[in-house]
Amino acid sequence: MSYRMPTIFFGHGNPMNALLESEYTRGWMDIGARLPRPNAILSISAHWYFSGTAVTAAEKPRTIHDFGGFPRELYEVEYPAPGSPRLADQIRDLLEPTLVEADLVWGLDHGTWSVLCHLFPDADIPVVQLSIDERESPEFHYETGKRIESLRDEGVLIIGSDNIVHNLHTYAWGKHGVEAFDWAVRFEKQARELLAAGDFVALVDYESLGRDALLSIPTPEHYLPLLYVIGASKEGEQVSFPVEGIDGGSVSMLTIQFG
Repeated sequence: MSYRMPTIFFGHGNPMNALLESEYTRGWMDIGARLPRPNAILSISAHWYFSGTAVTAAEKPRTIHDFGGFPRELYEVEYPAPGSPRLADQIRDLLEPTLVEADLVWGLDHGTWSVLCHLFPDADIPVVQLSIDERESPEFHYETGKRIESLRDEGVLIIGSDNIVHNLHTYAWGKHGVEAFDWAVRFEKQARELLAAGDFVALVDYESLGRDALLSIPTPEHYLPLLYVIGASKEGEQVSFPVEGIDGGSVSMLTIQFG
């Protein structure tokens, strides 16, 4: 039996969240406990960002440790979820005439598994990733989200993963707590208001939102997964924010759920 699944954007933050218990990871665990069991998961992560559109098509996607300078324990994390070549083919069909490569080399990067290891720790639900084409406009990514929306009615959980505020140049590394930058607070608040109002045009044209937006989104890849999620939502669909907070002063951990 298939349920209409929600579509969710996760602010995944520091890769160490895969190992930590915190207000953020407990929030992700609570979401996983509340959700109907998906038939499959489609993830759009900021960390598969290159010149092209591709979808993972391997039966057994590898766990990618796409970072440096972290403790050994983080490199030992494995998330051995199966893939789904059938879903990959379906996504390729939905996105025609866009040329979508069936990729057998990539896998699940930390934008995907650092969240899913808390949502679905048994790693027994098929997972595929869709890349983000760096050559394309924000409008393209939003429209791509619209074209995959029908998957939700087949029990596919569509997730986007990164952070609507992501400025590592100003991030406070270390264990001590810091105050969030005023521009980060203002932009997150503005984005929440636009999401609640269903004003997706403004969110797609985020560079027009002023200095706070430009400081919060110094490079596009960390923001673009949100556009897939709002594209995969329905007009008038309920939006909620089950996880909140700004980490290190300049990384929003906001989770945004439609449905």
